[in-house]
Amino acid sequence: MSRPLGKATRDGFGEALRDLGAIDTSFVVLDGDVNNSTRTEYFAAKYPERFFNVGIAESNLVGIASGIASNGRTAWLASFAAFLMCNAFDQLRMAVAVPGLPVKCVGSHAGISIGEDGPSQMAIEDVALACALPGFTVVVPADEHAARAAVPALHRMDGPCYLRVGRPKAPVIYANGSTTFEIGRANRLRDGGDVTLIANGLLVSAALDAADRLASEGIQARVLDLHTVRPLDREALIAAAKETRGLVVAEEHLIEGGLGSRVAVLLAQERPCPMRFVGLTRYAESGKSEALLEKYHLTAFDIAAAARDLLRAA
Repeated sequence: MSRPLGKATRDGFGEALRDLGAIDTSFVVLDGDVNNSTRTEYFAAKYPERFFNVGIAESNLVGIASGIASNGRTAWLASFAAFLMCNAFDQLRMAVAVPGLPVKCVGSHAGISIGEDGPSQMAIEDVALACALPGFTVVVPADEHAARAAVPALHRMDGPCYLRVGRPKAPVIYANGSTTFEIGRANRLRDGGDVTLIANGLLVSAALDAADRLASEGIQARVLDLHTVRPLDREALIAAAKETRGLVVAEEHLIEGGLGSRVAVLLAQERPCPMRFVGLTRYAESGKSEALLEKYHLTAFDIAAAARDLLRAA
């Protein structure tokens, strides 16, 4: 990895939410008693009168937020991604998605990179669940700067959203203050005409490293940070399918129902092309983050191998 480590994406989220509080005094923030981990503690320290800790009760967390939102105030809520999306899915469905309320949901500690916390807290199906809720915008930022930019962008949007953030420090992809972030618009981080590598979250850095490996072999890889899982960047994906020989999609999530599945559905309709998928097929176990990412094949080595396999078969 050639990029320096920055802060975790949860830190970028927490700092942006605190800063947003000074600009917009009307919204409220709720947390499920993990505010020191989700980083809503930054907002709570500055605006305690607009912060509500509802305890370890995710269904109530969503219910209270939806009640506030139904009375005209935007509500941001946060908990661990596994607790929020798995425990409170019915409330998200009935109280948020069906009426289309402005509830901004943040799932922290997503993926297997939380390491020692173990599988009960490793959300690897959360993006699929969020995308199953009609009307939800779904965003997975690659670094602290992208997470920081995502917060005001999502806040300006009508309706609900899901923002996925992580615990470990993330490699810096974007320079501070120069992040180009537009919901529904992929960021092209590298040009190439042989193959396209698509990723979000922590695997954006791995995709860039994979492109470096491939370049040393004479393979030029385009790299897209597809931070918005819904809505997808249709234009960028169709262009990649037309202009390169195939796509590799990498994500710290189950292959079924995640970013790769959504990209495949879009291109099956618009521009079929060879594809490979780097992602999870099972639950992991407790362990060091780096060791887990290696064991479950979520590394630059694995992305590069998938690209080689695609090109051999194309």
